[in-house]
Amino acid sequence: MSEQDKSTTHFGYKTIEANEKEQMVAGVFHSVAAKYDLMNDLMSFGVHRLWKRFTIDCSGVRKGQKVLDLAGGTGDLTAKFSRIVGETGQVVLADINDSMLKVGRDKLRNKGLGSNISYVQANAEALPFPDNHFDLITIAFGLRNVTNKDKALASMQRVLKPGGRLLVLEFSKPQHEVMNKLYDFYSFNVLPKVGSLVAKDSDSYQYLAESIRMHPDQETLKGMMEEAGLESVEYFNLTDGVVALHRGFKF
Repeated sequence: MSEQDKSTTHFGYKTIEANEKEQMVAGVFHSVAAKYDLMNDLMSFGVHRLWKRFTIDCSGVRKGQKVLDLAGGTGDLTAKFSRIVGETGQVVLADINDSMLKVGRDKLRNKGLGSNISYVQANAEALPFPDNHFDLITIAFGLRNVTNKDKALASMQRVLKPGGRLLVLEFSKPQHEVMNKLYDFYSFNVLPKVGSLVAKDSDSYQYLAESIRMHPDQETLKGMMEEAGLESVEYFNLTDGVVALHRGFKF
């Protein structure tokens, strides 16, 4: 059964009505937006910067191209892409959550970036862009929060140009049992406590830990991307598969 056939979905470990998830996820990110960058550094011990650097290296993006940074949040990837594509290129920072979008816009403007960046509040399941529009789409740590991932992947495939590529950077499944156990302990015992201390919000970080466990594993997501019409799909395990970068092309 595809995701489109389901009237229920998951919010962390809870089963909820599918039409409730978008609003519930929005509540999480309204809550964490102000402390998002700090928490990313604390949660990953700064390693998220290496994961994002690897994503940039795999993007193949060039001067003058059009890039969509979907679920782009506070704009880490957008900042890099803005410099690479230059004045003749365009980067769209899109996020469904206006709190995250505002934090990202303010951060990028404070860095002196903006002339080739536009900001769009958009739902990944119904992207408001023409067919065959972008050379590159990235979605980093956002796909697991989407209610209907099949629909979102199909929407991304639609707006990619022929020859374009989609990069999905997301938490995934550790490859070794020792790492799996360490990761579980950290996620459910340490992460909510850090969220409580720093962001004054343990529940949102409990949800984030649970949402990671409910996300499709590497092979399942690869199959979903292929089903959406992407080709030559491959993935790279980072930090033993705690995170994986999936890359697919539209031909």
